[in-house]
Amino acid sequence: MLAAASGAGAQRSRRAPAEDSEFGPNVRVYLEYLRAEQEVVDDRVSRREIDRRYYQLNSNRIRALRQMAVRIARETENDYLPELVAVALEEFDQLFEPPLPSPSELREGETLEFKFRYLGAVTAGRDKFYIFARLDPYEQAELRKQQQGAEGPGGAQATTARPAAPDASSRPRRVNEP
Repeated sequence: MLAAASGAGAQRSRRAPAEDSEFGPNVRVYLEYLRAEQEVVDDRVSRREIDRRYYQLNSNRIRALRQMAVRIARETENDYLPELVAVALEEFDQLFEPPLPSPSELREGETLEFKFRYLGAVTAGRDKFYIFARLDPYEQAELRKQQQGAEGPGGAQATTARPAAPDASSRPRRVNEP
């Protein structure tokens, strides 16, 4: 049985690069990173270091991150992915200060606390994950500057900011020549 499992794993490893061949090197590396993370989770559950529910949650999280990464890469036709973060509803307190955002009020493209841009929700298995792109310090500073300019001097800072246009607050497109 172990030989069959390792044979299937070897086939999956050989098949994966062909499935990811439509993507550039950066996206392929990220997808390979997710495969490696899944192997770590699989190993930990096989050693009984983690319980089944933790295993399912993290396997589904990895699946959700993969779905979003593939979606972004296909939609943008770009070999760039932001730093993606996937959280379940009960994990919002790990990313945000109280009061926590309400998932029903989140809008794609919305920026929260000048740190995260909401990309959408993905259901993987029984779990629903909310996917965010972590903004780099330059994007955060630019959003704060825009917010202060819109409020005028001495205004209070809001915890959410919406971009004026979908591409207005994103990075310029990176193009890699083959």
